[in-house]
Amino acid sequence: MICIPITARSTEDTVSGMVLASKYADIVELRIDYIPELQNALTCIEKILQSKTKPVIITNRPEREGGKFNGSEQDRLHLLQKAVDLGADYVDIEYDSIEQIIRQNSSKIIISHHNFKETPHNLSKIYDDICQHKPDIVKIVTYANDITDNIRIFELLKSARVPTISFCMGELGNISRILTGKFGGLLTFASLEKGKESAPGQLTINELSKTYHFKEINNETKLYGIIGNPVSHSMSPAIHNASFIEKGLNNVYVPLKITDIGAFMKECRKIDFHGFSVTIPHKESVLPFLDDIDLTAKRIGAINTIVNQNGKLTGYNTDCMAAVMGLESSLKETNKILNNKKISIIGAGGAARAIAFGLKEKGCDITIFNRTIERAEKLSHDVKCRFGSFKEIHKLDSDILINTTSIGMFPDVDQTPVSKNILKEGMIVFDAIYNPIETRLLREAKGKGCHTINGLSMFINQAAEQFRLWTNIDPPVELMTNVVKEML
Repeated sequence: MICIPITARSTEDTVSGMVLASKYADIVELRIDYIPELQNALTCIEKILQSKTKPVIITNRPEREGGKFNGSEQDRLHLLQKAVDLGADYVDIEYDSIEQIIRQNSSKIIISHHNFKETPHNLSKIYDDICQHKPDIVKIVTYANDITDNIRIFELLKSARVPTISFCMGELGNISRILTGKFGGLLTFASLEKGKESAPGQLTINELSKTYHFKEINNETKLYGIIGNPVSHSMSPAIHNASFIEKGLNNVYVPLKITDIGAFMKECRKIDFHGFSVTIPHKESVLPFLDDIDLTAKRIGAINTIVNQNGKLTGYNTDCMAAVMGLESSLKETNKILNNKKISIIGAGGAARAIAFGLKEKGCDITIFNRTIERAEKLSHDVKCRFGSFKEIHKLDSDILINTTSIGMFPDVDQTPVSKNILKEGMIVFDAIYNPIETRLLREAKGKGCHTINGLSMFINQAAEQFRLWTNIDPPVELMTNVVKEML
């Protein structure tokens, strides 16, 4: 189920918010701690309960648990007791206040515990302590400081004995909000729109419904995700989830912001992810934590795809094929071929490795430029090509310039990896970035008379091959393309 909280500051705005929320929500939460005057809050409770069309949770969260109520504890509890007396469907009461409330038969009691600093390791004890007070629903909400904190929440949900609401707050807790239904969580919270969140990390109803198809997630849903840092900008969840729906697959794909790749790869096996995309900065660092690596990916020394085959994690590289396909397709427009071209590649990370190895097979003359000269030298040694210091890039003499770094990626769209002074008319400039679809580098290259290629085709081609590896089904390439173009 989805619950939409109403955080308006007046009775009139609360009522109108409830009407709108009721179109999308299974349950609506009235956050009366947002209403400044005690009498106004009382009036609001009465009006809402008289006019509701969906079940209502009444919450009056104190500041000590992340809420807005700053009056006396007596007044706060008086409002909650009034909600119980009026027969509210659900009343959310903090664990340390439950003994102050007189229960009535018609109202179900949610006993809640919030931790805005961390996800503690004693979740089971907290759960057991709450259960001693015989709640109708247990609610435990914590803060995620690492992606693996969500896994402890999932394990709690799987062992729950009574209906339970539990997830992590913050950006790193997003996956627990999305996946709670798979592990037995009673509901998740979603805001009506950006700016109306009642807690950090809360997604909008549009994101939950349209991107993640929350209502379709159940205990049989297969999990996929993108490993990277950052990942909030990624369009991969939108295209893969749309593709899963198109093909009738009970799968969901989520963003996974990973700082410690080793810790995550160890913990992720507990919740049986079926596959991952891998992006900056983990395309190389993830290799030691895999069970096997495809021969092409092993030769490249970087992966962008992981497939879980009966518990065995195998790494693949679909960037290589995708980049070459994109370049060759675009070059046809200029009646040129890729073979034997002089190419300069900016960057020496996972994407650069994949592209360099793919172009080497085409007989291209490659030079690697990177700000850290040691990484450029290592990649050039592996590929058997030249390398140069980034300070020497002004001497550029190439047919094709390729940017594989994240410089110029959203939201830093005003940045560019090189000065426009090194760009020459007739040069082909390829930027592997796809968001924005036209980077500053490409705009300036176009202005100098260069033929430009954006990263969209590479992105779609690599994602399509990932989909095929995970599902053994032909990917809906046209749908994937349309989803990304619409978002851009």
